[in-house]
Amino acid sequence: MNKPNQTALVAVTIAAGLMVAASPAAAQCGRASWYALTSKTASGERMNPSALTAAHRTLPFGTKLRVTNRNNGRSVVVRINDRGPFIKGRVIDLSKGAAGRLGFISSGHAAVCTDRV
Repeated sequence: MNKPNQTALVAVTIAAGLMVAASPAAAQCGRASWYALTSKTASGERMNPSALTAAHRTLPFGTKLRVTNRNNGRSVVVRINDRGPFIKGRVIDLSKGAAGRLGFISSGHAAVCTDRV
């Protein structure tokens, strides 16, 4: 293999390693809760309780996650537009609309797993 091809291969390998290293933050299991404010979110947009959005501590705004309720198997794709949750043991705060799709509005929280879409 010549030098330019080796350099390109190393660059692709490093980039692939970074993508793998970066993705575990999106793959989490833990507790989810929901909220339904009408104030501005940390991203600057107004909170829409019926939208399929969520708050996460570290993922970039605009990231899409599939959230699956571990109790009933329902899943929904949400877009990160806010920061939180700020309660120990919680991995994501969902809009009321997303929580409704997952079937846990009445309980207020659920065991979930998330995966980046």
